[in-house]
Amino acid sequence: MFDLDTLIRKNIKALKPYSSARHEFTGKASVFLDANENPFGSPLPEKFNRYPDPYQWQLKFQLTRIKGVPAENIFVGNGSDEVIDLAYRIFCTPGVDNVIVCPPTYGMYEVSGDINDVEIKKVNLIDGFQLDVEGVLSSVDANTKLIFICSPNNPTGNNMRREDIEVILNNFSGIVIIDEAYINFSKQKTFIQELTEYPNLVVMQTLSKAWGLAALRLGLCYASMDIIDLFNKVKPPYNINDASQQLGVEALQNTDLVNEWTTTVVQQKEWLIKEMGNFTFVETIYPSDANFFLMKVKDAAALYTYLSDNEVVVRNRSKDPGCSNCLRVTIGTPEENQQLIELLKNYNQ
Repeated sequence: MFDLDTLIRKNIKALKPYSSARHEFTGKASVFLDANENPFGSPLPEKFNRYPDPYQWQLKFQLTRIKGVPAENIFVGNGSDEVIDLAYRIFCTPGVDNVIVCPPTYGMYEVSGDINDVEIKKVNLIDGFQLDVEGVLSSVDANTKLIFICSPNNPTGNNMRREDIEVILNNFSGIVIIDEAYINFSKQKTFIQELTEYPNLVVMQTLSKAWGLAALRLGLCYASMDIIDLFNKVKPPYNINDASQQLGVEALQNTDLVNEWTTTVVQQKEWLIKEMGNFTFVETIYPSDANFFLMKVKDAAALYTYLSDNEVVVRNRSKDPGCSNCLRVTIGTPEENQQLIELLKNYNQ
C-alpha cells in the first residue's frame, strides 16, 4: 500500500524551506526594494538584474498547453540530474535506504546515489534489454525507496514493456521514477497520462533532446501535487535562471518545427541503420525508439579510435553490462550521417 508520508525523510518533513523575497510577495509592484538587486539593470541588452520566478509559472503554463498536465503537477529542474538528486534527498536517508537501478542504463542514477551515500541495488536487464520484473521486486526490502526505469532506455534505445512497468508500479510501495528523456522519438505513449492512476509515479522528461535546448538545462518532472510540493520545498529558491525560462517559453511555441525535426531524425535513423548493416564489422544493431542506436561491432575500441582520429565522436559503451564491444551512435544531420558512412567505408578492420 502506497503511503507517501512514510517515504519522506524525517528531516525533510521538518524542513522549513528558504523563503525568498519573491516567495513572500504576491501581487503587482512597480518599485522593488526587497531583494538587494542592482536597480540599474545589467551590462547586457536584456535585463537580468532581477531574480527569476522561483516556480517558472510561464514555462509550466506552456508545458500544460502541450502536455495536458496541470501546471501544479510539473516541476522544472536544472536538468533532469537535479530531479534525480532531489529525489534522493527527499526520500532516501544516507547510509540507511537503498534504490534499484537496472543496468545498462543512465549512469547518473548510480552517481547521484553514491554522492548521497545511498545504497544502489543493481538488477541487470534481461533478454532484449527488458526489465527483470521478478528480480526487481524480489530485491525490494523495507528500505527500498526508489526504482529508476529509463524508457526508451539509454544506452540501449529500446522501450521497456509497458505491462512490466505497470506490474512494478502496482507491486512496489515506494516511488517509481520513469525517465522518458527520449519519449518524443518513441512509438510508445508517455506515462504522464497515468499520473492519476498511480500516486507513486514520477515521470521525468527533458527539453534537452527533441527540443534542442541542452545548453539551457531544463529537466521536467511530472507527479502528484504532493510530490511536486516536496520537490519545490527542497530545491534551491531560484534553480532555473531567467534566460533559460524566457528561451524555454519561446521554444515551446514552435511545436511544428520540433515535430518536423523529430520526423527527420527517425527517418535518418532508419537510413543509417540500413547503411550500417552493409559493414562486415557490424555484428548487431539493436532496436531503438530513441534518437540513437546501439550496435555491437567486432572491436569497439579500435573503431572508436578510428572515428575519433577522424574527428567523429560516438560513445563506447563496452563497459556496460551486456554491451561488450558496443558503440552508441547518435543520429546527426543528414550531412553528418553521410559523412559517418563515407568514413566507415574506408575503415580497415
